[in-house]
Amino acid sequence: MSAVPRLMLKTDANPEGLPIDVFDSLRAALAANRAQFLLDLPSGPFYGFNRERATVQQGVIQNCQGMMGSAKAHYEGIKAFSETDQTEDLKAISVPTLVLHGEDDQIVPIADAALKSIKR
Repeated sequence: MSAVPRLMLKTDANPEGLPIDVFDSLRAALAANRAQFLLDLPSGPFYGFNRERATVQQGVIQNCQGMMGSAKAHYEGIKAFSETDQTEDLKAISVPTLVLHGEDDQIVPIADAALKSIKR
């Protein structure tokens, strides 16, 4: 199982979450220039190429498959990713489950996703 966040958005039930402004700015950048957004995201936080000792790999960045997807799906996907509360889904898992998550994930921080998912 991937380290799906139970909820990324800051709410009363998730006070550690991110403010809606963060997700609104992602949607605005996507709507303004989807091609640039889909270069900027893999160039930086998505693959960690913005880290000090990272070896930037242009082939990986350019291989981002984002432009093959629907612009509407990308836009709506930000909402689904950030605002869907998956707490009840996580509670429904009744078998031992391996949760894998990188500790330096800049898109979905480990503390907000995997560690909370494991507790659920």
